[in-house]
Order: sequence, then C-alpha cells, then structure tokens
Amino acid sequence: MYEIFGSLTNEILLAASLIIIFGAALLAYRLFGKTGLFAVTVIATITANIECLIMVQAFGMEQTLGNVFFAVTFLVTDILSENEGKKEATKAVMIGIFTSIFFIITTQSWMLYVPAESDFIMPAISEVFSNTPRMMISSLVVYAISQIVDVQLYHAWWKFTEKICGNKKKFLWLRNNGSTLISQILNTALFTLFAFWGTYDISTLLSIMLSSYVIFIVTSLCDTPAVYIARKISERRKNKETTTEEVNA
Repeated sequence: MYEIFGSLTNEILLAASLIIIFGAALLAYRLFGKTGLFAVTVIATITANIECLIMVQAFGMEQTLGNVFFAVTFLVTDILSENEGKKEATKAVMIGIFTSIFFIITTQSWMLYVPAESDFIMPAISEVFSNTPRMMISSLVVYAISQIVDVQLYHAWWKFTEKICGNKKKFLWLRNNGSTLISQILNTALFTLFAFWGTYDISTLLSIMLSSYVIFIVTSLCDTPAVYIARKISERRKNKETTTEEVNA
C-alpha cells in the first residue's frame, strides 16, 4: 500500500491542492465577498510566480507547479464576472497585474543589498530570485493577456447564450468553460514560449505545453461546480440583504 501511494505522491498532492485552493476561494467569497476574491488573487499571483519555477512529474507529464494557482485566478474572474459584473472581474485582473509588478520589483531589489557576515539565507534567496526575472516577466505578460481575454470571452459567451435561450442564468457551464479553455490555450502557449525558449529543446517545450494545457482542461472542468456554488452564495447574500432592507424600511 505504501509503495502504491508513495509512487503517486505528486498526483495526490496536486489533486489535494486543487480541492483546497478552490475551496479556499469559495470560503473567501462566502466570508468576505468580492474583497475575499481580490485577496485570493494577490495570494495566487505571488505564489504562482514562485511555484512556476518548480518542475514536477505527475500523471505521466512534466509540468510547472504553478499551474493550480494560475488556475484559481481564472476561477476568481469567472466568479466575479458571474456575480459581481465585468467591472469587478477586470479589477481583479488589474490587481493581479499590480501584484506581479510589485512582487518583481521587490524581489529584485533584494539582490542590491549587501548581506551581513552573519547572514546565511541570502545565497538561497539569490539562487532563486536572481535568475527568475524572465520567468516573472513572462508570467506577468501572459497573465495580463490571458485574463483580459478570459473576461472578454466570458461576457461574449454570456450575451450569446442569453440571446439564444432568453435566460440570463442558463448555460453557466458553457460561458465558464468556453472562456477559460480558450484563454488557457493562450496562457499555456505564450508562457511556455516566453519563459522556457532557449532553455529546453523543442520536444520538451511541446511536452510542457501539452501537459500544462491538459492540467488546465482538468482544472477548468473542476472549477465549474465551484462557480455554481459561488452563484448560490451570491444569491443567498443578495436575498439576505434584500430582506434586511425590507425589515429596516
């Protein structure tokens, strides 16, 4: 039994991470509303910028560890698009861009300091961050492009489905997956080329690109129930606010 689970450590950890991170996003929305999702965007952006440096082997594919945290940023914008409007979803994207820029500037400024003789951590910090501006800048550019495309596509699909069926609430699954799966193609292809071109050979680049997109397909399909749950949370909050206003009136 140990040998079976030991050989699947990465797979188990990735699956658990997906559940925990998506669950945390829903909890943040339940407790703090859209502000909670803005906070999740900041956390996910910073964490993904670090995790994307780590390569792991899982499900028979080589992939960057930042895939799950990047995926939750798409969940956040879809929840905001669905429940709070396009303006708030776009704001989350702008917060993510600002966070990435601030994070890059801050981490690179650390390299300018002369460490004390008693310091023991600077070599490790330098090893991680002195060689990563390209990765972080790639992540920033790709994040901005793919997220803006995702928000635009979400509302384009929404207009299309509402026009077809005459109901604003139906086909949530279509606008959720239709926007995310298309924008993730851009995300996967652009990030792989910008971040790893010249570092890996073509076959490895294609492998990273394919594996990353497969992961994004899975996470996109998995985040659909989360968007439905988030809509329920939003509806209950709005109903509660309406009831409170009526009582106070």
